[in-house]
Amino acid sequence: MSKPTIAARMQHKMIMMTDDVALCTAVQAALPEGWQMLATVDLDRFDNFSELLLYRFVFLDLDLLTDTFDPQDVLRKIRMEWMLNVPVFCMGGQPEERDEARLNRADRFFERDEVVQRVLQYCGQFGW
Repeated sequence: MSKPTIAARMQHKMIMMTDDVALCTAVQAALPEGWQMLATVDLDRFDNFSELLLYRFVFLDLDLLTDTFDPQDVLRKIRMEWMLNVPVFCMGGQPEERDEARLNRADRFFERDEVVQRVLQYCGQFGW
């Protein structure tokens, strides 16, 4: 297993956990120069928590629920299994889904039409 480097940690990267291609395309087009987005629905692609720490924040789609993807499982793995405090911003979701995400320690909740604006806001705040 390779260790993250300081140079890798200084890169401006975010994760978009959704299968919404149109939303990913819009976010990718709006990203400030120097920022990278990883679009995935597979948290297991990270071998361990240190790889996830290379990303400044995560946007998690609460509307996406399949046999292989449960947003609540993602939150539980990040917060309880890996015990990470990486910001997780949720989009969409019914009130019950959002309430469960709150209990699983999600940070903020947004409607889908706010996501591009919020990503830009957070790129500015996490652009250190």
